[in-house]
Amino acid sequence: MKTADNDTVRWTIFASKETDLSLRTHLAQAGLKKGSLSQFVADAVRWRLFDLNVRAAQAHNAEVPSAQLEDEIEQALSEVRAERFAPRT
Repeated sequence: MKTADNDTVRWTIFASKETDLSLRTHLAQAGLKKGSLSQFVADAVRWRLFDLNVRAAQAHNAEVPSAQLEDEIEQALSEVRAERFAPRT
């Protein structure tokens, strides 16, 4: 998988023959081409990391009342929006 700045690394990964065949069949049926396997794996890793981060945040905030969480989220969003959309001078 090439990016515009060629900021990539090569991985060596191992999977069962069954997983390999299932994935390559899926990619072929979807009409995906060269590089699709790398993109699929990179996407899967990003989604898995996102899921782990969400679960960690949920566990960390399990005891926090939902109203308090909503207030804190709204406050953080307001601060980011104020920074992002502040008039430029």
